[in-house]
Amino acid sequence: MQQRVSLRLQRHLYWQALCLSRHTITGLLYTGAEQFADWTADYRLYSRDRVDVQQLFGVCRSEVESMLPMGAPLVVGMDDSILRKSGKKTPGVAWRVDPTGPPFQINFVLGQRVLQLSAAVPFGEGGTARSIPIDFVDAPTAKRPRKNATQQQKQEYRELQRQKNINAVAVERLTLLAVQTARDLWATVDGRFTNRTVMKQLPEKATLIGRIRSDAKLYGVPEGEQSRPVGGRPRRYGQRLPTPEEIRQDDAIPWQTVRCYAAGKIHEFRIKTMDAVKWRPAGAGKVLRMIVIAPLGYRLSQGGKMLYRQPAYLICTNPGLPLEEVLQAYLWRWGIEVNFRDEKSVMGVGQAQVRNEKSVQTVPAVAVAAYSLLLLAGIHAYGAEGIPQSLPDPKWLRGRKPRLCPTQRLISQLRWETWGDQIRDRGFCGFPTHPARSGTHQKPQKPPSPLASAALYARNV
Repeated sequence: MQQRVSLRLQRHLYWQALCLSRHTITGLLYTGAEQFADWTADYRLYSRDRVDVQQLFGVCRSEVESMLPMGAPLVVGMDDSILRKSGKKTPGVAWRVDPTGPPFQINFVLGQRVLQLSAAVPFGEGGTARSIPIDFVDAPTAKRPRKNATQQQKQEYRELQRQKNINAVAVERLTLLAVQTARDLWATVDGRFTNRTVMKQLPEKATLIGRIRSDAKLYGVPEGEQSRPVGGRPRRYGQRLPTPEEIRQDDAIPWQTVRCYAAGKIHEFRIKTMDAVKWRPAGAGKVLRMIVIAPLGYRLSQGGKMLYRQPAYLICTNPGLPLEEVLQAYLWRWGIEVNFRDEKSVMGVGQAQVRNEKSVQTVPAVAVAAYSLLLLAGIHAYGAEGIPQSLPDPKWLRGRKPRLCPTQRLISQLRWETWGDQIRDRGFCGFPTHPARSGTHQKPQKPPSPLASAALYARNV
């Protein structure tokens, strides 16, 4: 990368956090006071493919690995999301199922589908961890051909469908990450990625921890003479086992108690486990462990009615791992949901109004990289649990200390360090403000300006 391109990219990464308006390319130029200069080079930074996004995320991954203890695995959460769009002709934008819609009605929205991997950085002895994005790619679907398309065009479309399938993209990113890191790789996913495509092509050094259905058909491992019937091929699957829901309801299988960190404190989870399990989507060569997690009780208010969440059923491709570590790794997966919320609502990922195909892929990835670098800088400057104290807390937040430093607090600290000296109220050229002999001030007191509060405490939209 040329030096001038590198300097321009550094400014864009810096402006992503400082921007007070919508995070478009124009909004970044306003933040850097470049609105009166030629903006062609800023747009070409993305449209001419001059940014190596993987190099940026490689720096983030290296920093994350440097914070992990010796011999600890790299635990990543993987999930896809939708960036809302309004232009139907934007490359990669299509009608997609709205994940926030009600369960009784399927709604569709225009959006750009993306895939992200976030690594968990544990700290302290309680099991707290912060998720740092280390990979972000555009995952569009294949464009359907016209009705009068030729047979060759339809065949190319079906092949492109297989290549751009979200599960195929997930396997590709996990394989690349397994090559890049020297540590063991643990991937925690939801039910969308716990399927045949991902599990059969999983890298050898990777362990998958994912959710399965309550009625999944499980089998045992064949043993002894049953493994080779007379006149037939060796058995690959043993006797049919109960489904996860049947195991949960079976009183003959005892519950175990495991202590893990979740939702701000240590909880005691009741679980059941079954080793030496086979599942057809994973293939006959994989022996799995199945874990049943009982619903966790909670109250919306002190003294309120005890409510319960839904039970969870997990599959782990490495049966030899400790139950506490497997469950804790899966609980850390919630961090990627927090990342998506901060990226969209605070960092403005997906707000850029670009139409070039390369720009559509690169601009949101650079914004996510800026978010990741901001989190890493906060950990280096204030520690994993540290919170900057340069700006006083608002009155409604005093007395409540969050477990992790909020992203907006880091942005406010960066704005204070960048703009604090310029917008600080310095009075009228150093004139004294003490009362004169006549009992009045020599000059009227300057009214307090809300500029500092508006700029330093502003929330991105």
